[in-house]
Amino acid sequence: MKNKVAIITGSTKGIGLGIAEEFAKEKATVIIASLNQKDCEKTAKKIASKYKVKTLGIACDVSDTNQIRNLIKTTKNKFKKIDIFVNNAGIYPFKSISQIEEKDWDLVLDTNLKGSFFAIKEASKIMKPGSKILMISSIASMIGFSGLSHYCASKGGMNALVRSAALELASKKININAIAPGGIDTPGTKGSMDAKAREQIAARIPWKRRGTPKDIATVATFLCSDKAEYITGQILVVDGGWTLG
Repeated sequence: MKNKVAIITGSTKGIGLGIAEEFAKEKATVIIASLNQKDCEKTAKKIASKYKVKTLGIACDVSDTNQIRNLIKTTKNKFKKIDIFVNNAGIYPFKSISQIEEKDWDLVLDTNLKGSFFAIKEASKIMKPGSKILMISSIASMIGFSGLSHYCASKGGMNALVRSAALELASKKININAIAPGGIDTPGTKGSMDAKAREQIAARIPWKRRGTPKDIATVATFLCSDKAEYITGQILVVDGGWTLG
């Protein structure tokens, strides 16, 4: 990954930050994108100092297509290329079907699915052969979760989008894949459930532990490397065996 230019959305914390740090370890130039500009700049500076790589922080709400375009344009203008785009940004507000209003549905689908589509569209316009696009999906795209119907639908749509986009982008030799994490400990999941609930989930996982951002980041590093040149359109589940039965 040395000298590759990589954009990671939702990368000031959690899985996105883990991916950004793993890429930086491999000496990639890392663009930190998230909602808050100050948080992006702070995270970018920390990574630059720790790993001695080039970084840039750019605020981006992926539910806003114009902000996606700005993220890609700004990166291209500064670094002259984009080799890797990781769309990790996503939201998962817990609400039952009876509680979900149209605005709730639109926010989740606009962020998780519409944002994914336009990230693929805009990034692939300027990417060269050998470039990589990676979506962070979820095991919620494959099994049901009570209180997350809108989130499950958005991630199921993302998987279908990845497969279709892979067929179109193959002619440009651009790889696109997705990782479907399950049971990952992040600031977001810790804030949405208590310790007992997290322990109960861990007990259901054959590996008998919840995952970490690093578990996802190491897989992301492989899929975005030249070693994954012949892999495209795949949804790789990283869940410690949760979905096996």
